[in-house]
This record gives sequence, structure tokens and C-alpha cells, in this order.
Amino acid sequence: MSLEIDSYLYGSTNTTQPMFKIGLAEDDVKIASLIKTGLQEHNYSVTTISDGGMALNAFQEEDFDLIILDVMMPGMNGIEVCRQLRETNKKVPILMLTALGSVDDKVLGLNSGADDYLVKPFHFKELLARIEALLRRHAPAFTQQKNLLSYAGIILDTYSKTVQREGKDIQLTAKEFTLLELFLKNPNRLLSRQYIAENAWDISFDTGTNVIDVYVNFLRNKIEKGFDTKLIHTKIGMGYIMK
Repeated sequence: MSLEIDSYLYGSTNTTQPMFKIGLAEDDVKIASLIKTGLQEHNYSVTTISDGGMALNAFQEEDFDLIILDVMMPGMNGIEVCRQLRETNKKVPILMLTALGSVDDKVLGLNSGADDYLVKPFHFKELLARIEALLRRHAPAFTQQKNLLSYAGIILDTYSKTVQREGKDIQLTAKEFTLLELFLKNPNRLLSRQYIAENAWDISFDTGTNVIDVYVNFLRNKIEKGFDTKLIHTKIGMGYIMK
């Protein structure tokens, strides 16, 4: 049974550190590896286990924010793992994966204590959407975390429109905020002036103006003044890079 992977697998732009821990019980090594890689690209911490009995022990001994369970596993099937886990842990969201797609199979999985049920094969983006939906319902901190971008001590909150560097509040204008957000979504990537103009100003690049250079300097002064590490670097004739 295969997992359908598309470019969405590597589409994450969030640069925050992993905060949400996912336990993945899947005996197909290839599928487990693909899921783990995709989730790590979207800033999740993932622990993989290939045996049902070992998975139950791990999930009972360690706290996870979400558990993904394959139904057909050696040692103990996912249905039984889910049942026993629910005897001691009523809150952790559980997403069940299986090749068994009949209505009765789905009902059995949900009645065992699973919160959602996804039939193989599936697209990774659907798996990710279901994970995020479960976390929104079960982990209030998830919604807040999704609003954050961070890099090198800078934390930008897209919801509250606030910026901090190493705990110090930084006041930015609306355009400076948009420009910083663009850099934070593209760390270690050279951004041309044309790219910045199109994505921060939503206009075609005008070679007769230095407005981008002016605003980059404004931003530099606000996020770098008083700090030892400089973050925005000029590549002469090419653009700017945050590193």
C-alpha cells in the first residue's frame, strides 16, 4: 500500500522550532519514513515505532500531542492499542491509518477510541490537514503556535502583529512588518529586489527607485541595533539574505 506524495510534502515555510510531538505506529518502513519526513518538514517532532505492543508501552510512558496508529501491525493491532490506550489516556487525539476502508472497519476504529480514520492510500496534504484539525480541537496552544515565525532569536506573531528579538519588543511599521515576515519565511535564501517588490509591495520592480533598499535599512536598524549578530546581509547586485 503506497502513500501518495506530492510537492506539498516539502511546502512548509514555518521556521519555528518543533513544539508538537507525534507518535507514529506504522510497520511499513517506507510509509513511516515518508510520513516522518513530511511532518518534520512542517516542524513536528516524530517518534516512529513499528510494533503494536512496543507502541502501546511508548505511548503510555511518554506524553505525545497526537498519535497516529496503523491498524495492521505485528505484536498488537492498532485497534487493541487504541482500546488499551484509552483506558489510561482519554485526551490524546488518535488518528488511525488503515487499508481497511469499509464502513464497518471505520466504525470499529472510531468505537475503539480513535478521533479520526484515514484510509490508505492517501495524499500527505490530507493527512496534514487532519492532524492540524485534531490539534486545533485538542491542543489550544497549536493555534497560537501556527501564528509564529522565528529565526535567530526573532519571534514574529502574524496574529497579534508583534515582533520580539531575544525578549525585547520591536516596533515596526506595517511595511517593515511585511518585509520582516518575508525574510523569516525565507531564511538562508537570497531574495532579489524584484522578488521582494512582488511579494512585499505586490508591484512590478521599478529600476528607477531605491524604496526597497531604504526599507531594508529601516528594518535593519530596528532588528539589529543593540545586538551583536547582524541578520540581513547585502549581496551586491543580487539582493538580500537573512542568515
